[in-house]
Amino acid sequence: MNLKVILTGATGMVGEGVLLECLENPAVQQVLTVSRKAYGRQHPKLKECIVPDFLSLNPDNNDVLRTQLSGYDACFFCAGISSLGMNEADYTRITYDTTLHFAREVSRVNPGMVFDYVSGSHTDSTEKGKIMWARVKGRTENALTMLPFKGVYNFRPGLMRPKPGQKNIKPLFKVLGTILYPVFRLLMPDQVMTLSEVGQAMINSVLKGYPKQVLEIKDIKALAKL
Repeated sequence: MNLKVILTGATGMVGEGVLLECLENPAVQQVLTVSRKAYGRQHPKLKECIVPDFLSLNPDNNDVLRTQLSGYDACFFCAGISSLGMNEADYTRITYDTTLHFAREVSRVNPGMVFDYVSGSHTDSTEKGKIMWARVKGRTENALTMLPFKGVYNFRPGLMRPKPGQKNIKPLFKVLGTILYPVFRLLMPDQVMTLSEVGQAMINSVLKGYPKQVLEIKDIKALAKL
């Protein structure tokens, strides 16, 4: 297939890693990044759509959906923020409200789309746990599975090694994901992965599917190898 993919979060570490994997993969024909600011990379497969506020997208009054976001096979939703220092209401607005609004709107113009959402290891599917971010992420996962997509897959990666050439990596993750990655891989191989594996697994979720909607680390690695 010549996949056409919408990708959010290209200016973050996970989104950029998945983007680079898509650009390298011959099964992907085109990637449209949707973000609040320009990514700044040029590539024949790459297009950009700047949307300052995802909550403003509305097919009744916004031509972006009709002219730029329609005709795609998949959406890899990699946008997200840390919950550090945030209260639950603000974190919910960004993590749950924004994600669900964007997903609902793109589903209207791409009903046959596969939607992949980057959640996180230890996300709380019960929505009742003590950890705030895990509850909100769990609520988001659960709501996405109810939307009328061809398929919805919630990715829960662990510690990830960035792809070569990435520029959007915070200093701490450069140490953890690059310098210390070989140590973590040796000591706890089931808890670490590469962003190449995450990106390949997302591509395969569209091409081949997967029997689970919630993908833990072992599932992501297995899907990447299909």
